[in-house]
Parts: sequence; structure tokens; C-alpha cells
Amino acid sequence: MKLRFPEARIRTWAEAFPDQGEDAPLRAMQAEIREAGGLSKAQLRAVARWKSPRSAPHIEANDEAFVREITAFALAARDERSRIEALTLLDGVSWPTASVILHFFHSDPYPVLDVRALWTVGLAQPGQYTFPFWADYLRFCRALALRAQVDMRTLDRALWQYAKERQPALGG
Repeated sequence: MKLRFPEARIRTWAEAFPDQGEDAPLRAMQAEIREAGGLSKAQLRAVARWKSPRSAPHIEANDEAFVREITAFALAARDERSRIEALTLLDGVSWPTASVILHFFHSDPYPVLDVRALWTVGLAQPGQYTFPFWADYLRFCRALALRAQVDMRTLDRALWQYAKERQPALGG
């Protein structure tokens, strides 16, 4: 993996991100979710709508107790693989949506798995996500954020914005 722009420009690209308050609903839930130790079905629905509105209706197939138990397990797990893969047991939660749950609600820093962010670090979206792929991306992003002295949200916004402005159109 290699960042497509100089690390010194991470804050600049993050500042170009059009902040229109989309993160506000998820940020507003952080304290409640961290205190509860997991998400409710309604909170999971909000996360799914934020990341992937098309997959959000699939959340309805989950039982409330299952959502609470799986998310509580994932947020308390000590093992990285357990954290991310447990979340994918939930209907409507793919690896990218699972990464959003960890990004906003886990105390450790997590990147958001997104096709734009992946492109910015020289990766193509894989046909199927795997734990080794995630683990490599996670290590890369954590090390990059540490070197650049930015939080993960700042890095995530920078990666997304750079691709939004520079990534060639798909298929073209």
C-alpha cells in the first residue's frame, strides 16, 4: 500500500471534505453505545443507512436481541478478527458497514472500508473481503494516522476526498 499523495497533505485533503453534518447522527450515538456496550437495532439501522442505504433494509431481518449480543461481543472482543467478522453475522452488515461500527463506536482507531479510500492507498476493492486484507489495511491506516498525527476520522476523510477528486471514473 502506498498513499497517492504526500502524508503532509492529509489535513489539507480532510479539510476539503464537504462536512454537511452526515456524521452527526452517528457521533451523537457514541456515548450511549459505548456505555451500553453494543448497538440496538435502531442504532444499527442508522449506521447501515449512513454507509449503504441499499443494504439498510436487510437490517430488519435481525432480531433485536441478536443485534445487541453480536455488537456487544464485537465491541468487547480482544481479537481483531473476532471484532470485524462477528459483525458480518448480522443481516445487512458487510465488511464496510462493520468497519463503520468499529470506526465510530470502538475505543481503538479504525478506518472505514470504502472503495474510494482503498483506491487512495493503491488498492482495488477485492471480489471478497478477507481478514488478511482487512488486517493489512488496518495496520497501514493506523501507522499512517500515527505518523501524520491525525485521528482516524481525519485520515478517513482525507482518503475519501482525494479519491472523490482524483479517481478516474469507473469503466473509463
